Amino acid sequence: MSKELGEFVTKLRKQNHLKQEGLALYAGVSMKFISQLENGKSTLRLDKVNDVLRIFGYQLGPVEMENKYGHVGLDSSGDPSGNISTSAGD
Repeated sequence: MSKELGEFVTKLRKQNHLKQEGLALYAGVSMKFISQLENGKSTLRLDKVNDVLRIFGYQLGPVEMENKYGHVGLDSSGDPSGNISTSAGD
């Protein structure tokens, strides 16, 4: 997922006086998964990450934000900028 997320989970775990084994048990995941999450592994199952985060009252999900074109979402044509030409001469 990310190093920041791993650090966040580690911080929460330690604040709650849990070892990795205990957190894994509460969340219903393996200790290996907790270790990978805390170490920032980039490919983890989101449902399992949320199982861990829910122990502390958090959840990952979609967050609306501006895209690289400076606005949220696509326009009605599906073009994020609204300026894509469909013919070579334009």
